[in-house]
Amino acid sequence: MVKVEAPGGAKEILLHACCAPCSGAVLECLRDSGIRPVVFFSNSNIAPRGEYDLRLAELRRYGDVMGVEVVEDEYDHAAWLEAVRGLEREPERGRRCEACFRFRLGRAAEYAGSRGLPVLATTLASSRWKDLDQVNAAGEVACSRRTATFSGSSELPPETSGCAGPLPSVDGPLPLTMPRVARFPEAVAAPAQQSVFFWPQNWRKGGLQPRRNEIIREQCFYNQTWCGCEFSRR
Repeated sequence: MVKVEAPGGAKEILLHACCAPCSGAVLECLRDSGIRPVVFFSNSNIAPRGEYDLRLAELRRYGDVMGVEVVEDEYDHAAWLEAVRGLEREPERGRRCEACFRFRLGRAAEYAGSRGLPVLATTLASSRWKDLDQVNAAGEVACSRRTATFSGSSELPPETSGCAGPLPSVDGPLPLTMPRVARFPEAVAAPAQQSVFFWPQNWRKGGLQPRRNEIIREQCFYNQTWCGCEFSRR
C-alpha cells in the first residue's frame, strides 16, 4: 500500500472521519507512514440520531483496534439544517454537498487549531460517491478561514461570526450562513499564530480503495448505503 507524507512533514494530524468504512484504509495508511492521526467525528448531517450513534460506535470500535484517539464533536443537526436551508432538493454532488462539507470541515479546522494540530485531512476524500474537487475546495476554505479569523484571536470578528464565506460555484455563491456550535472546552489553547493546512490527499489511489473493501469485510463494519442526511437517503 502507498506511503504518504503530510504537508510540512507533520507527524500528527487531525483526520475528520465520516464513518468507519471510509476510515479503515486511511488510518492504516497513516499508521504505516509514521503519521499519528487524531480522529474527529464531526457529522451533524447524519439523521436520525440512532443512525449517528451507530456510525460513531463503529468508528470508536475501529479506533480502539488501531489505537487512535477518537474525538466526538457536538451533534447539532438543527444547525446543519440551517446551513443547507434552501438546498434540500439539490442532487447528490450538488450545492447542498458543498455546504455540508464546508460546515463539517469548518468545525474540524477550528478543532485542529484549538489542539495545535497543523494539518487537516478528511476521509470524505476516500468515498467514490463524493466529488473530490468539492471536498478539497471546502477543506481549503475551512482552513483559510480558520487562519484568517483565529490567528491572534479567540473569537470570530462580528462581521463574519457564524459565516465561513461563500464557496465558488458555477451558479454563484451559496446563499447560506454557518450557525455556530459550542466551542471545545477540552481542547488545549493553540499558539496565537497557529495555522491549519488542508491536506488534499486522494485516498482512493495507491491500493487504498481495494484495501478499504477488505477492511470492511475483515472488521464486519456496518456499511451504510447513503451519506447520512435525510435528503441523501430520500
